[in-house]
Amino acid sequence: MQYSESLKKSKDFRNVYENGTSYANRYLVMYVLENQAGKNRLGISVSKKVGNSVVRHRLTRLIREGYRLKEDRFRCGLDIVVIARMGAKEKNYHDIESAMLHLGRLHEIID
Repeated sequence: MQYSESLKKSKDFRNVYENGTSYANRYLVMYVLENQAGKNRLGISVSKKVGNSVVRHRLTRLIREGYRLKEDRFRCGLDIVVIARMGAKEKNYHDIESAMLHLGRLHEIID
């Protein structure tokens, strides 16, 4: 299994927040910024306001898996940061995946 690249450093997250564009829906917020790497890097942020560590980790796994399975549909060369909102707390995989694809269409990064 091939893993997606991920954003790990806070300066990379900050760069995407400051220079990228964002769209939001009921469950997620997505920031997108072009990079020069030629491949996508995914960053996921789930605040403590959303829930305890079990809830936050579950949402992180759902977002990562939703992206991994649909990665071939996304355009290459992007830094993507996905932020979970309070509304995502009780949602299942299909709701999160649908929300992420919706934001990808708004950003026009899905082929």
